[in-house]
Amino acid sequence: MALIPATILTGFLGSGKTTLLKRVLTEAHGQKIAVIENEFGEENIDNDILVSDTHEQVIQMSNGCVCCTIREDLRATLADLAARKRRGELDFERVVIETTGLADPGPVAQTFFMDDEVAEAYLLDSILTLVDAKHAQEQLDNRVEAQRQVGFADQIFISKSDLVEAPALAALQHRLKHMNPRAPQRTVHFGEVAIAEVFDLKGFNLNAKLDIDPDFLTEDGHAHHGHDHDHDCGHDHAPGEACHHGHAHHHHHDDDVKSFVFRADKPLSPAKLEDFLGAIVQVYGPKMLRYKGVLHLKGTERKVIFQGVHQLMGSDLGPKWAPGEPRVSKMVFIGIDLPRDILIKGLEGCLA
Repeated sequence: MALIPATILTGFLGSGKTTLLKRVLTEAHGQKIAVIENEFGEENIDNDILVSDTHEQVIQMSNGCVCCTIREDLRATLADLAARKRRGELDFERVVIETTGLADPGPVAQTFFMDDEVAEAYLLDSILTLVDAKHAQEQLDNRVEAQRQVGFADQIFISKSDLVEAPALAALQHRLKHMNPRAPQRTVHFGEVAIAEVFDLKGFNLNAKLDIDPDFLTEDGHAHHGHDHDHDCGHDHAPGEACHHGHAHHHHHDDDVKSFVFRADKPLSPAKLEDFLGAIVQVYGPKMLRYKGVLHLKGTERKVIFQGVHQLMGSDLGPKWAPGEPRVSKMVFIGIDLPRDILIKGLEGCLA
């Protein structure tokens, strides 16, 4: 059986991965695609956004810390998919893995080389990294994951370029080129990318990866492959370089970044919600890395899909609520030291 091509889709929180993926899934290209998702947080929202009008095979692994646990989960999931394809139980031609925005793509890519069963079934085609033009400079300054996502990219898609001035975009492009000279860059608008720019790029060159991370293929990779949970390690790094101080890694699991979920069975008042969220992002916007939800608003028969990053937020109408479907609002907030009690109390005050 021919090897199944696999694409890893990465990028920091809010960079537009789900938007790009939805675009790819809904384009009339005739390809059957299996999607593996990993979302940071206890509630998977993307499934509601993604599969509203597609019939893809979506497998979710909502297990929190992607970098420590996805390797085994991902290996088992990929092996299971390949076995079901061989038995004729599933029909798909390629796999897309959407990582959480906090993921180091290194261990995800490792899975395709460290495990014989996976290596015999799949070909890692490329790692696609989305970069948010509006917030990238700050993220690259402060987050080692964002640096490594750029460093591992075979193709960089720059989103939200319409929100920055031309000199700022040029400066970002220069910085990205300095960090990863081998990855072509392309600006994208709302995930509108031709399928030929996403699949069959044959971009993943293992030798190039070893330049970034010499320990990439060591069996003891978990201790050495640059999982820098300890963000303030006190070492100086070149751009895109992670900290390699061997077994001294302390697993803080992104303790500065937390997520929580708000759920409500009653409908929300659109006016109250707009006022509250507007006030909240003014105060806490810089610390709000990512927030999104599927909302039940009073006065509409359709789901409202709501997404934001820092002070930027937007919403649009999703599909109609299905007959008998529970009309529940679900919102996920991912951020640094967010006042959970204040947010939840405020959202409860927005109920109609």
